[in-house]
Order: sequence, then C-alpha cells, then structure tokens
Amino acid sequence: MFDTLNILLALTSVGLGAIGWLAPAYTMRVLDLQTAGSTMGTSEIRAASGALFIGLGLGAIAIGSPAAYAMVGFAWAGAAIGRVTSLAVDEAPTRRTWGFALTEIAVAALLLALNLPALMGA
Repeated sequence: MFDTLNILLALTSVGLGAIGWLAPAYTMRVLDLQTAGSTMGTSEIRAASGALFIGLGLGAIAIGSPAAYAMVGFAWAGAAIGRVTSLAVDEAPTRRTWGFALTEIAVAALLLALNLPALMGA
C-alpha cells in the first residue's frame, strides 16, 4: 500500500513537472508570469518548474527507498513554505495561491508521514 502511494505521489511530481517542461507558456499563464524580451523566463520554467520535478520523481522511483521518497516530500514542503510565505506577506493572495499551497502541503505531508517513520526506526 505504501509503495503504491509513494509511486503515485512521485508520479504526481513527474506529471506536473512534464507540464512545466513541455508547456512552459501554459505554465506561465497559470502562474501569471511573463517574459521580458528574452527566453530566460521560459528556460527557468522548463528547469525549475518542469524537469527538476521530473528528475525528483523518477529518481525516487528508481531508488525506491523511504529516504528517496522522503526527499520528494521535503522538496514539496519547501515549495509549501514558499507558498505559505506568499500567502502571509504578499498582497491579495488569490484562490489559486491557496489551492497550490494546499496541494503542496498535502503531497509533502503524505510523503513525509509515509516515509519518515521508516527512517526513524519506528
């Protein structure tokens, strides 16, 4: 059961990463981002919101250990911390910001709850 959930959550990273990597214009629209006359913004989306998450998810599946899946959880937790900071500090957070935050928190919490006990000897 835990193996299946771990793989599904890692595949969530892969799937969302694929959108960022292969459809950066769409991703930028969803995130309310725009380029400023160069390809650097598109490159950043492909890398940081795309292929990074593909590598993270596929790496965890390839390694298949609780530590690997926990690291995916820590990465999602880092994203959640950034998003929650935005909710607390930035003006007029949107419904979309809340949705992204809740998704990031849920994925992080599940991966960490499933895998940290095995690492802590529980």
